[in-house]
Amino acid sequence: MTPARPVTWDPAQYAVFEDHRSRPFADLLARVRVQDPRLVVDLGCGSGALTLGLAQRWPAARVVGVDTSPQMLEQARAGDPEGRVEWVGADVADWEPPTGIDLLVTNATLQWVPGHLELITRWVGALAPGGWFAMQVPGNFEAPSHRLLRETAAAAPRSTELLAALRHGAPVAEPAAYTALLAGLGCAVDVWETTYQQVLDPAGEQDCPVLEWTKGTALRPVLDVLTGAQERAEFLQAYADRLREAYPRQDFGTLFPFRRIFAVARTRA
Repeated sequence: MTPARPVTWDPAQYAVFEDHRSRPFADLLARVRVQDPRLVVDLGCGSGALTLGLAQRWPAARVVGVDTSPQMLEQARAGDPEGRVEWVGADVADWEPPTGIDLLVTNATLQWVPGHLELITRWVGALAPGGWFAMQVPGNFEAPSHRLLRETAAAAPRSTELLAALRHGAPVAEPAAYTALLAGLGCAVDVWETTYQQVLDPAGEQDCPVLEWTKGTALRPVLDVLTGAQERAEFLQAYADRLREAYPRQDFGTLFPFRRIFAVARTRA
């Protein structure tokens, strides 16, 4: 995972909602029809569980996982005692792709990478003839979870630092833009969006499930700024109060709608 500025990732917190976070990856890969790939690359591989799934799906392939987070890569290597995947520490914005990639997949990463449209052009250029590019990004940056995070940051004592750490504007493009880009590169294109009606914490064990979700992703830059225990607790309490109002608990759990954008493209054979 590669943010616009370095962020400290917490693999355990990210995995709290593992089923919800892994489903878009499975939905993305379901549209990839590559046969017997020789080289598969996962950009923004995180803690590596999904990347290892690629190695299991194509056991004869060379599989490379790239991520900028030492914490995530440490867990990835620990979960791969046989060394099935080549784990590479690198910022995906600076990573130099080898030629002849049969499948390049990037899942829930490009929202952290400014200027990623230009990078997609470079990555597609590194694909083998008939190679595949597959990406998935969140498209929920105007959702209450993000809007309320910005509002809480703006009202906090260290608002200038907090707002500077957060992403502003739209960090991802709309589906039509990805369609036009990939089609313009001569690819056969399949682009779509899905809003998952995610039900968090149906057992009612968490005080604020959406807060627990954002602690693994959107809140990471804020937590890196707020290193003091009291200032962090005060911020999280203020943010949680807003979240509970926006996402009230219901009898079946806490409903957390989540829009995601997908694109799969294949180069000419």
